[in-house]
Amino acid sequence: MYSPPVDLSFKDLNNVTGAMLEVPRTGLRPLRTNSKNKYLSHSLRISNNKITNLVGLEFVLSHFLAQPSMLGWLDLSFNKITSIDYVLCELKELRILYLHGNDIWNLFEVNKLGKLSHLHTITLHGNVIENTKGYRSHVIWALPHLKSMDFSTVIHQEKVFAKMCKNFKQVKKEENGVPPDE
Repeated sequence: MYSPPVDLSFKDLNNVTGAMLEVPRTGLRPLRTNSKNKYLSHSLRISNNKITNLVGLEFVLSHFLAQPSMLGWLDLSFNKITSIDYVLCELKELRILYLHGNDIWNLFEVNKLGKLSHLHTITLHGNVIENTKGYRSHVIWALPHLKSMDFSTVIHQEKVFAKMCKNFKQVKKEENGVPPDE
């Protein structure tokens, strides 16, 4: 059995690597470690800080986790992140990603996460992209394995609608001489 999340929330961090100088917060369930003092957890919480980008995230994961490649849940909510860094795409076992309450402004940033075949839960509300027309449909289309978005279940009809909208837009582009999306 694995420990609860390694919690680096509310540490007033300006960058991700600053977390390596911190001691995780303790909760009701104690964090367990291996013989190398790495935490036996598949979850990391770095929420409620002032982080603007994810440069160095892979070092933070290796610093704290016994099995960084097995990270399944990452909470980066309530920071100042403006884009989705490709380092997230390297987290092949990631299932749950919280990015709500950040400053992500380009809806197409979400497309980068399409490579994460296990990602089934994401939160993006509270970002500028939430105000973009077609926001929910686009995210559902870009992340076809989603079961939950913004703490709301993704239903089959939404997946069908998102795919239909994307196909319709593609047909319109082609009619206007715009090359197809890849």
